[in-house]
Amino acid sequence: MVFMSLFDIALPLKNPVLQFSLILFIILFAPILLNRLKIPSLISLIIAGAAIGPHGFNLMLRDSSIILFGTVGLLYIMFLAGLEIDVEDFRKNSRNSILFGLYTFSISIVLGILVGLYILDFSLFSSILIGSIFASHTLIVYPVVSKLGISMNKAVTIAIGGTIITDTLALLVLAVIAGMSSGELMTGFWIRLLIGLTLFSLVVLLLFPVIARWFFKRFDDSVLQYLFVLAMVFFGGFLAEAAGVEAIIGAFFSGLALNRLIPRTSPLMNRIKFVGNALFIPFFLIGVGMLIDIRAFFKDYNTIKVAAVITVSATVAKYFSAWITQKIFGFSLDQRRLIFGLISAHAALALATVLIGYNIITGYTLAGNPVRLLDESVLNGTILFILITCTLATIVGEKGAQNIALADTVDEVAESGLAVTEERILIPMNNISTVEELVNLSVTVKSKKDKTGIFALHVADNTMSDDAAEKHAGKLLEKAAVAASSIDFDMTRLIRYDSNVVNGITGVIREQKITDLILGLHEKSILTESLLGSASDNILGRCNITTFIYKPVQPLATIRRTIVVVPAGAENEIGFVHWMQKVINIIRNTGSKLVVYAPKQTLVYLKEACSQTISNAEYKLFKEWDDFLVLSSEIKNDDNLIVVMSRKNNLSYHNKMAKMPVYLNKYFQKNSFILVYPVQIGREDDISEESPVSTVKKTMLRFEGIGKLLEKMYKKKKPDSSSEH
Repeated sequence: MVFMSLFDIALPLKNPVLQFSLILFIILFAPILLNRLKIPSLISLIIAGAAIGPHGFNLMLRDSSIILFGTVGLLYIMFLAGLEIDVEDFRKNSRNSILFGLYTFSISIVLGILVGLYILDFSLFSSILIGSIFASHTLIVYPVVSKLGISMNKAVTIAIGGTIITDTLALLVLAVIAGMSSGELMTGFWIRLLIGLTLFSLVVLLLFPVIARWFFKRFDDSVLQYLFVLAMVFFGGFLAEAAGVEAIIGAFFSGLALNRLIPRTSPLMNRIKFVGNALFIPFFLIGVGMLIDIRAFFKDYNTIKVAAVITVSATVAKYFSAWITQKIFGFSLDQRRLIFGLISAHAALALATVLIGYNIITGYTLAGNPVRLLDESVLNGTILFILITCTLATIVGEKGAQNIALADTVDEVAESGLAVTEERILIPMNNISTVEELVNLSVTVKSKKDKTGIFALHVADNTMSDDAAEKHAGKLLEKAAVAASSIDFDMTRLIRYDSNVVNGITGVIREQKITDLILGLHEKSILTESLLGSASDNILGRCNITTFIYKPVQPLATIRRTIVVVPAGAENEIGFVHWMQKVINIIRNTGSKLVVYAPKQTLVYLKEACSQTISNAEYKLFKEWDDFLVLSSEIKNDDNLIVVMSRKNNLSYHNKMAKMPVYLNKYFQKNSFILVYPVQIGREDDISEESPVSTVKKTMLRFEGIGKLLEKMYKKKKPDSSSEH
């Protein structure tokens, strides 16, 4: 007994170490064990929470620590939704999202009021609160969407945008009913709400990005960046509460504000999702489960009646909304399932609404008992309602999400038009200060979702001793491996001993069948003409693969615009499709705005190719390379300059390209830049079978790439024959 008392094993557990240990074991093993019964992982955590909670085996109380971490988890879900959404697509579909939110809210609240008045025999105010419970929902299925990588699907964008509309209106209804019940609903309430929401929106959407960009440009420590993001999320939640709405609205708006500054392929995004999915979101689900009291459902018939009526009615309302959305926007069956899964789960907001209604006392009985706006049967029935809707939403939504993710994977494979089937990127490294940005660029330009195919190389200096060379190489490659592992990439580390750096790099390119080469320049280094020359010992002259020469002045995540300069005839080079896809990847993964300068004929190809994936792009005529200096007056501090170059005597080569080092060193010292050298038909040794791209592959790439663009243009102009029948 003395031993037991020392460790405080009495139930419910009081020892914080033991409490946290129990929670971690539940997060670890509950999904594994219940998955054998085909129970989704999200529901398994809710069930586990019910089992250990005060209404189950009473292992733990739902104390302040559970409430705190649960609140963090709920805000995290909304923050991730705003962070991962495609902002341009969100803006493009904003009207659709507003429309979806309005009719989803209207259908749900009207049905809720009718059910409350005519089936449950509630008062008008109580029935309006029931309708508010129907209308609101929690994106409990969103972690599944995020893991499967379909957060940019149009159905998800519309559903998330609609969620903000429905939840905001539901919370507004709740505030109005609470104000009317307490007699505090005056003109000043609406004025305060309007001013508060306006100030909140301006601060979060306009000021937050400026502060975040300043911070990310000056502090590259991973821990500091994560803590900064977390602080911004909760400060945004606080500002939302100060404005008169729930903190989850602030978390979502904070995600939108930081969206462009945290690329999907960045280490920071990986850390945010990892911590949320591993800790905070499971805490929220367990906390929801701890509210469930199975015994309360059998105390009286009225509790079961209320639970059954509101569960069936709310589910019908959400299904009808999802069905209407499918018909209006032409979505597939799986997209309808996904929308239903996203909008049919009720948790935090439903619980908040019923608790506020339960605490509002409208009068007293003759016996002196309080008459509440929502009685105990509604409170207990809502708990069962939360469990059932979360379970149903997870099962249906997860099925739709998995089918969509599988279809997207099949489409990616089918649409792959490159003859080079495997993407292999080489990063030669010699300066430890540029390692992380080079790794970030390699991940950013990568087309395939697999976590392999990146090689870090250090060519040892013959003037150093073997021990010194290995020690220097070890530091470089270790830092590269750490940077890659922070975004779950498996990097291959290579050390090469050769007579010079050029021989070492070209040897590895042939041995490893490299498709893309990334060369880095330090921020303070000067671009030399010899690097861009065509001498026999030059890297560009001997390596006919897509080559990027990158000088990172500021992190890719802080770039506002990407300026791409394309020479005349670039569309005729065999590497045109390949480098263009890489640039599109940079735009999509960084969220920067694309501005293209190119001759008229080249712009036609670029517009057609980019319009399929990039909506926010600007195209400007670039007639002569003499106009290049004009860019120095138009480019801004947070712009990234990409110049598509050419090796000498090729189709897109221009004599002024030889002066590029002078231009960049003189006029663009404060800007990051990338020089892109595409695959080109050049010297005789480039067309041997040992070359990374043979003559046959080059020809296939050229005509297949251009052919695909022409095919897309033809399909757009050709009327849809199916619509005629």
